[in-house]
Amino acid sequence: MFKETIRPRFNETDGLGHINNNVYTIWFDLCRLPALKLFEERLEPKNMPFVLAHTSTDFLKEVFYSDEVIVHTRLKKIGNSSMHFVHNLYQNGKLCTIGKAVMIHFNHKTKESMPIPSNIRIELEKHI
Repeated sequence: MFKETIRPRFNETDGLGHINNNVYTIWFDLCRLPALKLFEERLEPKNMPFVLAHTSTDFLKEVFYSDEVIVHTRLKKIGNSSMHFVHNLYQNGKLCTIGKAVMIHFNHKTKESMPIPSNIRIELEKHI
């Protein structure tokens, strides 16, 4: 499991003082980076060997600007070329949001998925 602490910024709030629903996707993307860096330490956009195939977010409780959030990210499943992530977001010790994402190991030149290398799979399996 990977753990990230995020301090919400004022510009991430909506008119009611809640974190805007679109922000969670950005936060969860950030929280997947430690797993993705197992493939390539210096992730550069032009060489990013992944595509995002699916995301979903369940909003359980409101999240506010005032207090930091903790995101626990784990791999739920590792396929031949896919990684299924689950993000649990907590504020003040309460589970507020659950996010899910599927990323595909992808070759942008051939436009085809690529198998996850066995040495990286071993490292990824430590986070299931």
